[in-house]
Amino acid sequence: MTRVLIVGHGRMGRLVEELAPQHRCQICGIINRGDAITAAARPDVAIDFSTGAAAASNLVALGNAGISVVIGTTGWNVPAAEMRRLAETFRIGVLASANFDVGLHIFRQAVSAAAAKFAEQPDYRASIHEVHHVHKKDAPSGTALLLKEAMKSAGYSRDIAVTSERVGEVPGTHTVTFEGRADTVTFTHTVRDRAVFAHGALDVARWLRGRRGWFSMDHFLEAQPTWRHVLTGPE
Repeated sequence: MTRVLIVGHGRMGRLVEELAPQHRCQICGIINRGDAITAAARPDVAIDFSTGAAAASNLVALGNAGISVVIGTTGWNVPAAEMRRLAETFRIGVLASANFDVGLHIFRQAVSAAAAKFAEQPDYRASIHEVHHVHKKDAPSGTALLLKEAMKSAGYSRDIAVTSERVGEVPGTHTVTFEGRADTVTFTHTVRDRAVFAHGALDVARWLRGRRGWFSMDHFLEAQPTWRHVLTGPE
């Protein structure tokens, strides 16, 4: 059983609490705004779904307590390099991602591979359009920026237009389009239930337990063939 400390008890934090038993995780504490972060509850891992503005201070507090953390917040108020330096200073495990949906990251890899090919075709323009619920504060979404960065890293150096839409209770839809002179290639990922993010964060928390260093979802995906059996085996 993995003992999990929830940092931030909003919509995602409450979903993590509700779904934890399905992942052999025990919620050993909940940190709300203003609460002190300590190791008193003896957590194995924390899951931070608080706010981007609090991400750095939360990481410092968790590091001081020797608690590894899964970070699901975006819009950090410090550069990613500084967050990584903090993780290395405290010698804890950290996996940070704008999205914990495994399907989204396989989608990202497919989009990245396509971007590398379209980068060689100067007549194709690229764009990203994302749709989320009206409660989402950041625009463009962290996932849209993640996709854009993946495309740039794959070699697509031309401009990538990113547009956002906030409608009703849509959990999240991301569409990547490559527009040619007479054809269009479209990749779309649609989330039907935001619970997928909590499921993913809990899987990652179990995987991160006992590890040290700065990790990405690619590290988690690469470990799946050898690690997945842990979800069905005895603990």
